[in-house]
Formats: sequence, structure tokens, C-alpha cells
Amino acid sequence: MQKDILLITNYFPPEKGAASNRMFSLAEGLGNAGLKVKVVCPLPNYPTGKIFKDYSGKISCSEKYHFGKITRLWIWPSNSNNKLVRLLSMVSFSISLIMFFIFTKTPKKIFIQYSPVFVGFTAVCLGRLFSKKIILNVSDLWPLAGLEMGILKKGWYYSLLLKMERYCYRNSDIIVGQSEEILEHISIFENEKPSFLYRNIPNFSITEVSESDSSQELKIVYAGLLGMAQGLFQICQQLKFPKNISLHIYGAGPEAEKLNTLQKENVFFYGELDRDTLHKVLQQYDVAFIPLVKRIYGSVPSKIFEYTRLGLPVLYFAGGEGGDIVDKEELGWVIPVNNFEALQNFINTFSENKLKHYSKEKVQKNSVSAFDFNKQFEAFTASIERI
Repeated sequence: MQKDILLITNYFPPEKGAASNRMFSLAEGLGNAGLKVKVVCPLPNYPTGKIFKDYSGKISCSEKYHFGKITRLWIWPSNSNNKLVRLLSMVSFSISLIMFFIFTKTPKKIFIQYSPVFVGFTAVCLGRLFSKKIILNVSDLWPLAGLEMGILKKGWYYSLLLKMERYCYRNSDIIVGQSEEILEHISIFENEKPSFLYRNIPNFSITEVSESDSSQELKIVYAGLLGMAQGLFQICQQLKFPKNISLHIYGAGPEAEKLNTLQKENVFFYGELDRDTLHKVLQQYDVAFIPLVKRIYGSVPSKIFEYTRLGLPVLYFAGGEGGDIVDKEELGWVIPVNNFEALQNFINTFSENKLKHYSKEKVQKNSVSAFDFNKQFEAFTASIERI
């Protein structure tokens, strides 16, 4: 394999979330495999929509890591719900990417995180212009996901995004998808394009788990992005929790302020924690909650792999391929997406007996057996050697 590679991503640590965690694990894995890794990303700003304090006032900066070099470029950040404002933010980073390619020597192979659409499209165009080998990583199906969530409507803008999406698929040398549904969708347009299923499997050492004290209340936890798609505020408003069952919420995002001021019995909000601290805190809980307001085609929440590796059985309320994984690997309970009556009934009847069916030890064993980062990564590196 060529010994250097460029990773282009809109999300990277110190930002938190599935995309930044996946990209960091990928960069680290490639570095450990002997490649010289270069990462280009915006100055960190997600999910707050503000440049992080340590990077404030900078136009760009470069950092050395054990796996290679990170170049952080200027962006006009925003987490606004206004589509035009968000578009301008994405375009600002696209402009920075263009300047980066013009004035910087880049490796022959580039790995592009798609989405956002405009950033992915810009990167693919630059890749083609500079004769690169393009590995396109598709983590969700924009603009289709935006349509399903009600963020986008059919019209000229949606049609434009579709054309940009198809261009990216057509001009990539290999497509990497986080779900079977993503790869099936892309095969409709590019049925002979090489592809690879790359699950969002975390890469951290497991620790021995212990069962909760049966005399305590049953504690359900949610930890992650607090966005419109997850719908935690709506869920908290609609559900009632018996005295012996509580919901504990960690995270940041557009709904954080509303959740912080929510007055609801047995619902507790703690804000955001760094990943290592969160992993320790999660050990005190019994069940991890994974919700989505609507079933989003192609979506498999990375929390399935993260939580279960920690030994937490999951209460899955998101639909789609993720539910099939939870069922098949015996990782927890699946409630039909957006069926609040079924979810309320589950909570009302939740008990120690139900919990014993998915012990922490059993869930962790099933998860580690089914989802091995190293095996997946070895297969992935072999697939990109061929382009």
C-alpha cells in the first residue's frame, strides 16, 4: 500500500461524537499499520457552533500526533437551524479546502468523510482535479436522511444535493459505508463500484463488568448528541417513569438547554462529559437508551457498538438495520420506532427479571464477539490496497 494517505473530515477530536471518534480510530489504525497519515479538518466547533477556546482567533493550525499530522482550517462555524446559515458554514470550510489543495502537497490517496454534502462534494472535485485515488466514506444518506427527518423538502435545492451526491459516488474509486442499507442504496446508482462495509466499531480496551445491586432503582441512561433527530425532549415530555425507574441524560446539542430546564420526575440531565470519564460513569447504569424520532434509512447508531462493548444492554427505539443488529446479536430490547405506547408499556413493566435476560457480562461478550475492530480494520486496509 502507498505509505501516505490524507483524511478529509468535517469532524475530528477534540470534537465529540460518532464521526470524530470513528475518524480518530481510523487515523490511529492507519498510523499503526505503518502509513503516514495527514488529516485535514475544520477548527473544532461541533456541536456548539463556536470555535473551541484553545483554537479561538486562529485562521489555521497544524498539530503533530503519533499517527501523523493534523491541519485544522478556518471555518465560519454555526449550529443554526437556519438552512442558509448552515450552508454558508459548510461553504466556508469548502473554500478553505480549495486553498489547502492549491498550496499544499497532498498524498495520492485521499479518504473523504461524506457528509456534509457540500464538503464531500468539494473534496471529491478536488480529488478528481488533482488526480487522486478517492475513498469515499458514506456515514449517512444525505440528502435522503434530511428529507426523512423533515429538514429538507423536495425542490430545486434537494435536486441539486441529489446531483452532488451522485457525482461523489460516480467519481470515487471505492465506497465505504457504515451500514448495509447505505451500500444497497449506492448500488442502485453504482452497481459495479467496489465497496466495503465499515461498522462504527469503537477501539478501546474492555473492562470487567459487574451487575448492578438488585436493591437499587433501575437506571436508564442516554449519552450522546441532543439533537432533533434523537428527540429526547419530546420523549421526556411524553413518558412517565415509575418510582423505581429513572432516565439519566448526558450530552450536548440543540436540545440541551430545553432538557436542562425540564421539570420531570425521575428524569435527570447532567450535561456533557469527556469520553473517558463518560465510560466510567456509564458503569453505574443498567440500560442504555438509543432513540430516533423517525426511522432513517441507512442509519445504524454507533451507540449500539459503544454501549454494548461497555456491557450495557440497549433499549433500542430507532428502527431500521440497527434494530436487526440488536435482535440478532442479543444485545437488548427493540421497541418499534415512534411507538410511544409500546415504549411506555415496556417502562411500566420493566423489572429485574427482564434485566437478568440481558446481563452485562452476556451483552459485553456478545458485542466483543460480533464486532472486532482489528479484524474489520485489517479487511479494510486490504480493500484500499487494491485501488
